Amino acid sequence: MSRYIVLLAMAFGIAACGHDPGSRALTGGAIGAGAGAVVGSTTVIGTVPGAVIGGLGGAVIGVATTPLSW
Repeated sequence: MSRYIVLLAMAFGIAACGHDPGSRALTGGAIGAGAGAVVGSTTVIGTVPGAVIGGLGGAVIGVATTPLSW
């Protein structure tokens, strides 16, 4: 089961490439929130804090990275 979750997260990460920093922050935040909620629900952190932490981290990474030029 966990293998499928990792593969799904990787597929979302590849598919969510935006061209401007705003769209990259939005998609990165959404993917991070989803992943954080899943991880948070299986740990003592909890679903909502996991989603918040994952969303913030995903948004920051989305803004900090540059899109591929090909």
